[in-house]
Amino acid sequence: MPKYKTIDLFAGIGGIRLGFDQAFGGETETVFISEWDENAQKTYTLNFKPEFEIQGDMTNIDRETIPEFDICLADFPCQAFSLAGQRKGFEDNFKGMARGTLFFEVARICELRKPKVIFCENVKGLTIHDKGKTFDIIKGTLAEIGYTVHEKILNSRNFGVPQNRERIYIVAFRNDIDSSNFTFPEPTDSEKRIKDIIEENPVSAKYYLSDVYLETLRRHKARHEAKGNGFGFEIRDWEDVAGAIVCGGMGRERNLIIDKRQTNLTPVTHIKGSINTEGIRKMTPREWARLQGFPDSYVLKF
Repeated sequence: MPKYKTIDLFAGIGGIRLGFDQAFGGETETVFISEWDENAQKTYTLNFKPEFEIQGDMTNIDRETIPEFDICLADFPCQAFSLAGQRKGFEDNFKGMARGTLFFEVARICELRKPKVIFCENVKGLTIHDKGKTFDIIKGTLAEIGYTVHEKILNSRNFGVPQNRERIYIVAFRNDIDSSNFTFPEPTDSEKRIKDIIEENPVSAKYYLSDVYLETLRRHKARHEAKGNGFGFEIRDWEDVAGAIVCGGMGRERNLIIDKRQTNLTPVTHIKGSINTEGIRKMTPREWARLQGFPDSYVLKF
């Protein structure tokens, strides 16, 4: 029988759960899942096949209906604190969802159920948002509901994936559990490079940028460089590591690569102009998954 029961909050497609399942070697059982994005729910279901319904908006969940559990996994939304975003913190609101305050939904549930451990991760910017006051509030809240907090910034590039991705990890132990000997892991593998996650075969022409769009990116970057800014697209060398994955706007193009293996440059989607002849393309979903530590057996659904 599984030794620990877990709940997976803001579950996404299951990345944190996957890591815990691997680390605990079958000693965990997930008894509750919450994720509001329907496409993420589909991917999660394909890979974990839960025997119960994935719950949606955390703010609409009656905490009394959540089963008892030992470990809370909570990847609460990071956009409110990201250095790449507007950094509105607890004031952030997106489509009616107060992303900056969703941490308190985690505290609300854990205050009732009192699990042994609360595990949270977020962007590095959380630690310095509002001159550190936001992070102090989060740690203070965990302490107030009865937990001893440990935190550390770790970088993915030091743990076997070629992505420069710094995140703050928070591990809070219930006060009746002695966590004085707890330590965060030391780097295990800093040698991986982009070449290690590239698709084995030439990829579809749909991933290659059009010459018109590429010129748009170059003009955009030139405008910002003229102002002394570092914004704009970036082409990564295969011997380099990727930057953090940034969604939206020009941030999508911060991890382009040059791959000239595809010789058929006939467009397979509607584009303006022609496919560029420089071999500049976006990474594929599978390459992105590898950058985040997902095994090739992980089913991707979009």
